[in-house]
Amino acid sequence: MTMSDTSTRQAPVIQVQNLTKAYGKLEVLRGVDFEVARGSIFALLGSNGAGKTTIVNILSTLLRADSGTAGVNGFDVARRPADVRKSISLTGQFAAVDEILSGRENLVLVARLRHVAKPASVADDLLERFSLTEAAGRKVATYSGGMRRRLDIAMSLIGNPPVIFLDEPTTGLDPQARIEVWNAVRTLSAGGTTVLLTTQYLDEAEQLADRIAILHEGRIIVNGTLAELKKLLPPAKVEYVEKQPSLEDVFLALVGDSAAGATRQETRA
Repeated sequence: MTMSDTSTRQAPVIQVQNLTKAYGKLEVLRGVDFEVARGSIFALLGSNGAGKTTIVNILSTLLRADSGTAGVNGFDVARRPADVRKSISLTGQFAAVDEILSGRENLVLVARLRHVAKPASVADDLLERFSLTEAAGRKVATYSGGMRRRLDIAMSLIGNPPVIFLDEPTTGLDPQARIEVWNAVRTLSAGGTTVLLTTQYLDEAEQLADRIAILHEGRIIVNGTLAELKKLLPPAKVEYVEKQPSLEDVFLALVGDSAAGATRQETRA
């Protein structure tokens, strides 16, 4: 392996520097900076309105930033949007599947639209990877919420994009369906895909992410591993036993009662 190969492999697959975005007088992003390592799961954690979806829309070339720079897979999102789009897949807050078609037909259709070789084989492989083989021939209208979301994520993998954006992928799902989606996200990462996950669920970030960035009022106020974030608070002594701080404790200490209360409410809903 050459030195250039090593530096390419170690280079962040997503780079964001001083990103800003405003709508009139409303400043949504106020100088956002972060990097995402290749093959990792990176969580943007924040309450509703924190700017998470705005960041995803800029990185996926759906929206232009007012200032700052952003790069995905080595391509500047403003100067080379076509190359960025070839490198990514975006899964929004609601499953973009055709309910009239079966699960297998949805996958085959997308594979054909993306001009992928052997679309039927690709579909069967993804159905197996996401534990949907038994339901492959059923109409998606009969699928549970978790099954639809897993199919949606499977569809996003067609063409093997190196980067996938998951914008609040478990919104509105019941606890069992959320666990199913979490397992699907872990499958993505295990296969080497870089995942940028936005969420307002504290337990979701805690369960999945290699690194967590807390976005509050348009800024990243902390960015680190779960262990690093927990070190921001000292352990509390409860009946002579040290209780390690949770991500909820860290979030509450950093953003205050109102924002943390709203996020905690969503987590328990």
